[in-house]
Amino acid sequence: MGKRRGGSSDGGNAKKRYKKPTNVLLDPNTSGIYATCNRNKEKACKQELMLYLQDKIEELYKVSELEDEEDEDESSVKEELSIEDKLQQELNEMKESSKNKTNLLTPIDIDCECLVFIKTKKPIDPEELVEKVCEESYESTVKRTRYTQKLSPVMDSCSASKEELQNLTRRVLARHFHQSEDQKPIKFAININKRNFNTLNKDQMIKAIAECVGNEHGHKVDLKDYDKLILVECFKNNIGMSVVNNYQKYNKYNLQQIYEKKEV
Repeated sequence: MGKRRGGSSDGGNAKKRYKKPTNVLLDPNTSGIYATCNRNKEKACKQELMLYLQDKIEELYKVSELEDEEDEDESSVKEELSIEDKLQQELNEMKESSKNKTNLLTPIDIDCECLVFIKTKKPIDPEELVEKVCEESYESTVKRTRYTQKLSPVMDSCSASKEELQNLTRRVLARHFHQSEDQKPIKFAININKRNFNTLNKDQMIKAIAECVGNEHGHKVDLKDYDKLILVECFKNNIGMSVVNNYQKYNKYNLQQIYEKKEV
């Protein structure tokens, strides 16, 4: 009598094959940072950028000091603990501190070649954070990243419709172009990047954004010598926006180009 064969050509206990997500979408009101990289280097880019940004948010936003303020009420209890318990509690606090930093930065798998996205939470200001990273890369002799190329902050985002784009523009541009007092005239330009996005064309978007800027404060378009750049990132169903400074000085926020320019 022959041996009994398995009931399946793949084996009865074959593991289910992993299926990569095919429809990853960013929610409206998401803030964060896009980063480009070479193909097949998305994971390495995401890892090095997370480490770099965690260092910068500690420096800029004093995350540990915020945690210390929250823990002041627990200090008297800590004094009553034994030495062993104190050491264990300090180790736990170090782990919690690291976790809190990570919670402010969340890598999102957007399933797009050569592109990664790091979601941010308050108090992080993506515009400020990205400019500081580029400034440090520009001035420092130390190369902090190997795979990360161009950074694009997203201060806020919306779903892909003209009405939502206008609302988003008013929110993001307010602190730059529409201050209630002492608003100075600004020369500006608009840069739109589109990936897997065909809901609105560029001309429609540029017109809608320019109308929201207005000219009541003397603002005007200057494509070559602008003071501020309105940066728009369109991905699938999501439109992200920010207003950036020193974009030309810092090689369009491309870390790799900043490093290469210094090496020449």
